[in-house]
Amino acid sequence: MRSLSLRILFFLVLTAGGVAAEPAYDLIIAGGSVYDGTGAAPRRADVGVRGDTIVRIGELSGAVAARRIDARGLAVAPGFIDLHAHIDPIERMPDCESAVRQGVTTLLGGPDGSSPFPLGEFLARLEQIPLGANAAYLVGHGSIRSAVLKLVDRAPTAAELEAMKSHVAQAMREGAFGLSTGLKYLPGTFAKTDEIVALARVAATHGGIYTSHLREEGVGLIPAVTEAIAIGREARIPVVLTHHKAIGKPAWGNSVKTLALLDAARAEGLDIMADAYPYTASHTSLSVLIPPWALEGGAAQYRKRADDPTQRSRLKADIVEAILTDRGGGDLRNIQFSAVTWQRDLEGRTLHDWCVERGLAPTPENGADLVIEGQRRGGASCIYHAIHEDDVERILRHPQVMVASDGRLSRPGEAAPHPRCYGTFPRVLARYVREKKLFPLETAIAKMTGMPARRLGLADRGRLAEGLRADVVVFDPATVRDAATFTAPHQYPEGIPFVIVNGAVAVDAGKLTAARAGRVLRRR
Repeated sequence: MRSLSLRILFFLVLTAGGVAAEPAYDLIIAGGSVYDGTGAAPRRADVGVRGDTIVRIGELSGAVAARRIDARGLAVAPGFIDLHAHIDPIERMPDCESAVRQGVTTLLGGPDGSSPFPLGEFLARLEQIPLGANAAYLVGHGSIRSAVLKLVDRAPTAAELEAMKSHVAQAMREGAFGLSTGLKYLPGTFAKTDEIVALARVAATHGGIYTSHLREEGVGLIPAVTEAIAIGREARIPVVLTHHKAIGKPAWGNSVKTLALLDAARAEGLDIMADAYPYTASHTSLSVLIPPWALEGGAAQYRKRADDPTQRSRLKADIVEAILTDRGGGDLRNIQFSAVTWQRDLEGRTLHDWCVERGLAPTPENGADLVIEGQRRGGASCIYHAIHEDDVERILRHPQVMVASDGRLSRPGEAAPHPRCYGTFPRVLARYVREKKLFPLETAIAKMTGMPARRLGLADRGRLAEGLRADVVVFDPATVRDAATFTAPHQYPEGIPFVIVNGAVAVDAGKLTAARAGRVLRRR
């Protein structure tokens, strides 16, 4: 009512003497370089917002607004859309500060085959919480498989497959944007391609997409990309090769081949895209070093296998191989602990450091023994420094690759997260646009906004245009940068003074406000 009264007052004052005046705005972002999210060159314009909607882009110097932001010398862009976000902590971190401070206004959760389940019940609960950013979800294949089959290495029966298909259909009706898989992880690794195709077909009939943490990202990368493309072909579903990379020295350079496969698939008429983050390190569980056969059946079964001399010998050999050729990058220093509930002082340190602390030579064999122990004690999350910069740049530069963080909502003081949780989007703008000139600023913005919006079918977000939702980020192209590092990750970026979510100013002069205008988004 107060906002309405102000508008009426402004109108009466400005129309005195019978001269019509432009209606009042709740917010005007004035004088900035407007990047519309399509990849087009910027234009100097003002952006007028009323409620949660952009109502005018043009010359508004004479218009009256309840709030005017001076954006002269700054870039004005659509709010960034994070197409791969681990937002599990959103109920206890509803402000989403680690994302919003980066300019992210929409987060897509449920990646890598893991999502809330049943999804509808979760979304209904989340809608009761004021959120700092918009939240959308995929339904996770792994979550559904666990509910139906538990952690068993076998194909589903016909009845079980029908139950899984029914769960996918239900989640899609409840608003999921598609199906995600984590074929490197349990239980996704136990699924054959035909199982994934059957479930992806269900998501496709509801207008969904398929995102895949590939079955392998190291030595088996090429067959894994081929499998994902085959799933897209057989299920007739749009595909995202998510957090695409080539990990481990034997795989370095293979992005040349994987991107050629992507191009060939698109030439065939398939709708294949990818997303990537701008770092040479990944972040996942300690268990990624452990072969799936050893983890089948859960923790109790794992401990039995680790205690059996014959099976332990096989287990250790497989972990040594992973250290040498895959996530370990051939050096225990490349494996950095992120979150370790059973020994907090390991957080931020490496597997090499743990060996030294134990008085052990830092060899792959001794490292493997500690990995076995760490998993027995409850596991951990780790950062793996095993990606080559050339592959990062080649993938990011590809015209069908979007920017996504693969980051987890984070809070200062909690564990030692990957710096991508705080810095993905500003890092692209600083390192790969301003410093390396890998692509123009308008291209980078499109990779963060218009492209992911189209992939999700979000017709009202991802662009700056009249009639669309007012999700906006204002940043300084000359100073924007990520501050988070692998040794000091809990640092917010610089050069992003304003973030607007559904018309509300969420970041004001670089500080998070109390505004919680984010919404739960459901596929329409």
